[in-house]
Amino acid sequence: MADPFPEYEQFDATGLAALVADGEVTAVELMAAAVTRIEASEINAVVSTRFESAAAEIDAGLASGPFSGVPFLIKDLASQEGEPVTFGSVLFRDYVGEVTPTAIGRMLGTGLVSLGRTNTPEFGLLPTTEPVLHGPTRNPWDRSRSPGGSSGGAAAAVAAGIVPMAQASDGGGSIRIPASACGLFGMKPTRGRVPLHPPSIADYVSTSLCVSRSVRDTAGLLDAIAGSIAGAQYRPPRPGEPYVVSSATDPGRLRIALATESFDGRRLHPSCVAAVEATGRLLEDLGHHVEVASPEISGEAISEAFLAVWMSMAETAALLVLDEVESRRGGRQMRRVLGDVRAIRLVSRLTARRAGSPGFEPFTLGLIEHSAHLTPGRLLMAMTALQEASYALGSFLEGYDLFVTPTLGEPPLPLGAIDQTRPFVDVAAQLVDYVPFTPIGNFSGFPAMSMPLHWDGDGLPIGVHFMGRQNGEADLFGIAGQVERAQPWFAHRPA
Repeated sequence: MADPFPEYEQFDATGLAALVADGEVTAVELMAAAVTRIEASEINAVVSTRFESAAAEIDAGLASGPFSGVPFLIKDLASQEGEPVTFGSVLFRDYVGEVTPTAIGRMLGTGLVSLGRTNTPEFGLLPTTEPVLHGPTRNPWDRSRSPGGSSGGAAAAVAAGIVPMAQASDGGGSIRIPASACGLFGMKPTRGRVPLHPPSIADYVSTSLCVSRSVRDTAGLLDAIAGSIAGAQYRPPRPGEPYVVSSATDPGRLRIALATESFDGRRLHPSCVAAVEATGRLLEDLGHHVEVASPEISGEAISEAFLAVWMSMAETAALLVLDEVESRRGGRQMRRVLGDVRAIRLVSRLTARRAGSPGFEPFTLGLIEHSAHLTPGRLLMAMTALQEASYALGSFLEGYDLFVTPTLGEPPLPLGAIDQTRPFVDVAAQLVDYVPFTPIGNFSGFPAMSMPLHWDGDGLPIGVHFMGRQNGEADLFGIAGQVERAQPWFAHRPA
């Protein structure tokens, strides 16, 4: 099929919206360009489409917002009223959403045109996107590699030029990990900056925003959707100016700490180290003060504590599923007779008989089974350990404006490298090594971002991770915009 708009990939979302507003191109033409790319793609980033509904929405008149007419994709973890959503799980292969979260509603209120859903690991639990239900998503930079996760489908779609930005969510690094693996910009805002409504079990650690090819796109989307609602548990103060303004303004001279070792002192992959060291030199050239420093945090302690929180969330999600299954059966016979974990295993096996695959994948089931040993006291101890680390990070950032590290412990992994069939403890240890820095942004609630500032000898993108103070998105956008102008990446695309 001929490309209806060959220049499509030369623009970010802000640029495309400007073309629509000026009448140089229509939303219909942009949709046709995106649909052409979705249909031609071989990376399995988009797992369901809604072209007819999108066309009808354009015909009915789009919202007049900063991204009106721009094609968009939503991660298959985000519910939408009346839209299919699988959460990457065989168990939900036929599920239809019953509610639209406030954040998703606000995104669509900017005039974005949702064309479909992007692939995600089951329940967003893994930093790679290889669910049993939909199969693996391939990294556009090297199709034998993972795009990361859990927003791997979103990142792969943006990196491949299918859409200029896509909705993503982050509960342990799930925006920043795929941004790093796919050569994109990815920001996790301060806890509560994006409304957490309706409430979910992941509210304490998770948030929603996007992956994009430009700093201004992410800044503009956050400007549009930020703001707490009545009754919100977390209500960060409003910024002094729009984030798009911050991103276009060079910050003053900043004091920046830089680390190339994990919190437990382990030196990371040479490509990741090289990325941070090169970024340090760039930051110095831009006039900032850079020194090697890191907060005193036990890597082992926070990894164990965060895993405990992850276990509790997986167990809670499974119990909600079990409650739904048993309500259809007219009671809670399975839980009463078998106990929680055995009943969950039974539901998984029953699903396998009907669908050909178990209802829960091995890592998900491993989290659930290990949660059986997680008493309320141990969970409180884990939360206390994470709070202690948050205090340590906050105290450290009183002396520095930013903390810079690699985003990941090594370059994008080959597909299959995270093998769920291995013993659970081995997989968990592998994840700690691969993702040493991103979770602290989630349990502390501090803002953090991954920037595409380095490519290794194999041409694979290596992200650099920036953390700011609580409510410090303006500082992060300021440095991000300055670095983007000094070392542009927009034209650096996969072949």
